[in-house]
Amino acid sequence: MTTKYSIGIDFGTLSGRTVLVDLDDRKELDVEICNYPHAVMESQLPSGLKLPADFALQHPDDYLHAIKHTVPELLKRNNISPDQIIGIGIDFTACTMMCVDKEGTPLCFKEEYSDNPYAYVKLWKHHAAQKQADKINKTARDMGCKWLERYGGKISSEWFFPKILETLENAYDVYENTYRFIEAGDWVVWMLTGNETHNACMAGYKAMWHKKDGYPKKEFFKALDPRMENIIGTKVSDKVLPMGAKAGGLNGYGVSLTSCKEGTAVAVSNVDAHVAMPAAGITQPDKMLMIMGTSTCHMVLGEQEKSVNGICGVVEDGIIEGFYGYEAGQSCVGDHFDWFAKNCVPSEYLSAAKERDISIHKYLREQAIKQRPGESGLLALDWWNGNRSILVDADLTGVIIGMTLATKPHEIYRALIEATAYGTRMIIDNFEKNGVKIEEIYAAGGIADKDEMMMQIYADVTKRKIRLSASPQAPALGSAIFAAVAGGYFNSISEAAETLGKVRELSYEPKTENSAIYDKLYDEYALLHDYLGRGTNNVLKRLKSIKAN
Repeated sequence: MTTKYSIGIDFGTLSGRTVLVDLDDRKELDVEICNYPHAVMESQLPSGLKLPADFALQHPDDYLHAIKHTVPELLKRNNISPDQIIGIGIDFTACTMMCVDKEGTPLCFKEEYSDNPYAYVKLWKHHAAQKQADKINKTARDMGCKWLERYGGKISSEWFFPKILETLENAYDVYENTYRFIEAGDWVVWMLTGNETHNACMAGYKAMWHKKDGYPKKEFFKALDPRMENIIGTKVSDKVLPMGAKAGGLNGYGVSLTSCKEGTAVAVSNVDAHVAMPAAGITQPDKMLMIMGTSTCHMVLGEQEKSVNGICGVVEDGIIEGFYGYEAGQSCVGDHFDWFAKNCVPSEYLSAAKERDISIHKYLREQAIKQRPGESGLLALDWWNGNRSILVDADLTGVIIGMTLATKPHEIYRALIEATAYGTRMIIDNFEKNGVKIEEIYAAGGIADKDEMMMQIYADVTKRKIRLSASPQAPALGSAIFAAVAGGYFNSISEAAETLGKVRELSYEPKTENSAIYDKLYDEYALLHDYLGRGTNNVLKRLKSIKAN
């Protein structure tokens, strides 16, 4: 009997990561990673044109490049015949939005738009649409739109329609000549199959779509801007497919990218964080999964739909069929630490790390782990890239207090790590206060896999045991699971997750003596969080305004 395989492609912030899964032996066989040539464009376009503040763009050709340089390599290296691949699944950062013409060609590919930043991909962390998000939220509140409650009372600037409205208000020519505004994940599936599909996960969490009610009514969009009255069904497709569905089979172009067989099943796209739930074997309520990378997403399943202030969204069947999937998140985690390592580390630290042939992150952690909680006297707020949950405000900025002339770089580094742990506890407390139970915590992603100090801090701060996904590429494994369902190998996501999803034996237990100190520090974090984040003192926004002007 010929062995069957599925392929999962995880399109992250900086790279595409592809896994090959042996479905018969129930294991990940191999992985291939490809960095995006253009990475994230935050300061300028490829032409050198300078970008405004808070822009974060990508080049769609990087996604095709990643497919072409990972999938064929895996087949060749493992001597796999194209006939043995039964399905391909992809996941994507979201909301990562594109504007394309009727053939699916991105507008930025066209010469007349090559120097227009609004014609490029707006990455999830593109935060220039805060003004438009504020307008959407005010309009929805003024009109009494009940759907706003499903998003914690606020739509984020990171989401789909704020980014569309930003384009309409600032680049009408791009808006007018866009046939479809589309998630990048759905666009890649379109390129692979020739079929334009839209997935329920991205539509539900990022674009205000509901399984029973669909998108908001045209009266809402007309009130937002008369030019958007009929946007649903025209520039935004109203055809949304459920998770686990087959989007189509590989077309000729898809074959040229993947070297797989024409007609191979391709699953509808998925969000990178959400798709990792089945990879960790989570198919039941009350278990939170943290996907920890450049940002962190927090997902938990529930049996009822509840209104939870400040979350990213709750979507029926949005993660696993038969459950309501809740999402919250932090928009700056790995980016936080990377910023510090690149900008705030003295030469003697860099030299010491180089002499030992270790990364600067490893060196900083080695120094920081020697300290007890609270020993540095520092406290930070994790808002270097705004706040996603529970304040939902991209205009908030980072804070660190308690520094003296004796403060060391590794102490600041540890304080930044602790700040992200406090942010996660704030999210957990908010969920439970609103009736969504969290009895167990799981973690996946590069940070969870590599950083023992950080995971112990998280266990101590949250006062919960943390279990780890067994796969270092959990989103890509999740996509391979969805591919196996689309290809007919499994009947459901739950069945596939129970077979292929796994956790490691290693886990992190909270240390009582550390948790007692962190309780005190968390209380101070919560005070500062509300003082600077809820309008008592808007100094952070005033400083940002002064900077902008």
